[in-house]
Amino acid sequence: MTSMRAIHAFAVILTLMVVPVQAVARKYSNVPVVDMEIVSDRRGPLREYSTRSEHDTIQRSYIMAKNDERYRIKVSNRSNRRVGLVIAVDGRNIISGKKSYLQSDERMYLLEPFQTQEIEGWRTGRNRTHRFYFTDMDESYSADWGDYSAMGVVALAVFSERHQRVNRPGYNGMKRNKMAAGSKSLQREPGTGFGEQQWSPSREVRFVAEKRASSKEFIKYEYRSTLCQRGIVRCRENHRKNRFWDEDERNYGYAPFPSWYLNLRF
Repeated sequence: MTSMRAIHAFAVILTLMVVPVQAVARKYSNVPVVDMEIVSDRRGPLREYSTRSEHDTIQRSYIMAKNDERYRIKVSNRSNRRVGLVIAVDGRNIISGKKSYLQSDERMYLLEPFQTQEIEGWRTGRNRTHRFYFTDMDESYSADWGDYSAMGVVALAVFSERHQRVNRPGYNGMKRNKMAAGSKSLQREPGTGFGEQQWSPSREVRFVAEKRASSKEFIKYEYRSTLCQRGIVRCRENHRKNRFWDEDERNYGYAPFPSWYLNLRF
């Protein structure tokens, strides 16, 4: 068993579970160095619905979220060198909790050559994390900071190692911004919550990342209803019509009244 390693700027975290990874060929010529998938505690690895064409350089895909379901982020290094991973959930760095721009000066995880790790939650200390779980976005961890800028996205940036000494950047403290603009969407959308605490030991190691990421991947999680509306998955119509009350014919084919007009009448 390999213990986790935590970093600041150029120090990196290794997760507790490290197992050999099997290389899996992809149909794209620009094969990524690191594979990422979302693993549900109940459903196992979640099916991905790719939106990427063979000419895209960034991987993008959808997965289906279920409310209150715990999940893990599984990352696998397919190369013979160690790499640094900046991972953001709903736009927040999962180690520091700060707003992430997927840059090399952020806190990151480390993957040794040909190794796999599963990340189960937000890191709140050297020896603890709090579980990831799907929830409504207004109840998410990012919403608590007033940040709706990248809701529903798990983002990965992979950095190669640079053998050069760099200065440790200063700490920029987080500030809660509960007055920040909330969600403008009227549709129910998912976010990632701040779940129960669990034991997760870590230690710091030195890792100097290249300035630019070698690859990026984005996984967008949505509820089934949204994936159906967008045509990502095929869904049968489950709504049963009332044969004595047709919602489409309530005004007999004429323009319906706006709600404010009806309120004036009663």
